Amino acid sequence: MTPKQHAYKALGNTMIKNFKKRNIEAFYCEDSASAVALAMELMKDGGTVGKGGTETIREVGLLDAVKSAEHLTFIDRELAKTPEEKKQIYFQTLQCDYFLMSSNAITVDGELINIDGNGNRVACLIYGPEKVIVIAGMNKVVEDVDSGIARIGNFAAPANAARLETRTPCATLGHCGDCHSQDCMCAQIVITRHSRHKDRIKVILVGEELGF
Repeated sequence: MTPKQHAYKALGNTMIKNFKKRNIEAFYCEDSASAVALAMELMKDGGTVGKGGTETIREVGLLDAVKSAEHLTFIDRELAKTPEEKKQIYFQTLQCDYFLMSSNAITVDGELINIDGNGNRVACLIYGPEKVIVIAGMNKVVEDVDSGIARIGNFAAPANAARLETRTPCATLGHCGDCHSQDCMCAQIVITRHSRHKDRIKVILVGEELGF
């Protein structure tokens, strides 16, 4: 184990305790394979699975595992052929058994920080799905909420803008332009500081650099 891995593990164990105070169950996995195995174990009872826009879920291999699992039914918004079909899939996702997502940033003290454009991803985090499983690399850990918002605007948003080919200042400048453009990805800012429903939100911290 490298010094960085040791540090990630120590920090992850500290954060698990901090999440517990917030009614959120958290876990630490040293690598992506372990994180996928844990997520699949959390979904062993079967049911419907939806997801938000997330590179991390794809990157670790969880999306492929869910699609190939016989005991899970994946609600795939990519199959929508029209805006109306996509809207209906969003509504179905709100009622799924398991919602998969990452978090744009996570504070050491256990707060989830997420910025969204349409708002469907943060809507499912807040209310709807029976369980929410958040997978995040330790590169997304920040000291506090302000640091998290700065990280998102100046790193995650420009990278996502390039991925999605959005016409926003951050796509051109490489940092947040505090815009009100039609493609604005930062329309909603949600800080999850506590879960009213014990262990509804499960956070899997991974000792790797994942996503944006």
